[in-house]
Amino acid sequence: MLSTEMLSAYWTPQELTANLIVFLNILGALALGLLVGYERSYHGRAAGMRTYGLVCMASAALTVIAGSSEAWYGGHASITTGDDPTRVIQGIVTGIGFLCAGVIMREGFNISGLTTAASLWTSSVIGILVGVGFFAAAMLLALLSAVCMVWVSRLEAWLPSRQAVAITLQFKPGFVPVQSALRAMALARGYDIAEGSISIAYANGAPEWRFVAVAQDRKNMVTIAQLASDMARYDGVHAFQLNYARN
Repeated sequence: MLSTEMLSAYWTPQELTANLIVFLNILGALALGLLVGYERSYHGRAAGMRTYGLVCMASAALTVIAGSSEAWYGGHASITTGDDPTRVIQGIVTGIGFLCAGVIMREGFNISGLTTAASLWTSSVIGILVGVGFFAAAMLLALLSAVCMVWVSRLEAWLPSRQAVAITLQFKPGFVPVQSALRAMALARGYDIAEGSISIAYANGAPEWRFVAVAQDRKNMVTIAQLASDMARYDGVHAFQLNYARN
């Protein structure tokens, strides 16, 4: 029967200490994940600080509770469980992985949905923490996840970074583009053409070039609107497409 004594077992000093240990681990994991994610964000990659921070936090939470099984279910894990709960956790994490894959989309040089996928996976870990009785740690992980998703994007915008722009140029039939001229044009506007990103197609006598231009410095780069204005006046260009690239 449900009793006050049974409920209070989840909030004993021993249980709160176990929750605090989990919280300190996920807080440290968040800091380290944000550090690694900033390197990716700096280079204009899709998986930036928020994605790395969420995944690192969730991974740390799962790992640390696996080593604190004596505190599961208010310290009554041996009484209330007949099977190994870690097998249930493994199944949940695996199943959520398939769900997360479904929200990741790729279109050209753009990849979207990575942070949504990471937040879904983190939500499953929050549910696992609640399920095993780590209520305080679950609430703190939920709070950190919300802060990460709301405020870290603003931190990314404030920190130095190299914005990337995916460019598709369709040239007039018979026109022969010169790579050095395109590089000089990009350099004059504060961008470098990323090595290995150039893709060339040729149909009906008209070449089409696709590449990624990476800003040298956020302060000195021109805006994507100014790039579009310049592209419209570039000799030999029949049509073009610009969009921010996160890959």
